[in-house]
Amino acid sequence: QVALVESGGGLVQAGGSLRLSCAASGGTFSNYAMGWFRQAPGKEREFVAAINWSGGSTYYAASMQGRFTISRDNAKNTVYLQMSSLKPEDTAVYCCAAAYGSSGYLHSNNVKYDYKYDYWGQGTQVTVSS
Repeated sequence: QVALVESGGGLVQAGGSLRLSCAASGGTFSNYAMGWFRQAPGKEREFVAAINWSGGSTYYAASMQGRFTISRDNAKNTVYLQMSSLKPEDTAVYCCAAAYGSSGYLHSNNVKYDYKYDYWGQGTQVTVSS
């Protein structure tokens, strides 16, 4: 059983930056691919970014490409999401998720599907003001 706890959310002005963290416990972190998803009020959960076990492969939703960067530190059991050039439409609850996949590897075709992930955090609120 893997427990995930997000932190780093908050209120930021449009154009600003935030770094989210997701700390994992209870499992071998490097066995899991990690993803970030978000959900805005009244909207479906949306894929943001994902990273495979080694950090060598990263994936982004098109609207986040170039503005968001996902990274991980396996020694600290933590995955990060650096967000820059934030827009009001980025306002959402951001959740991290862990996928065992094939020993920490998710195919690029599968990273955007939430059902591929085995464990989820509670989320952290990000609010971007205009």
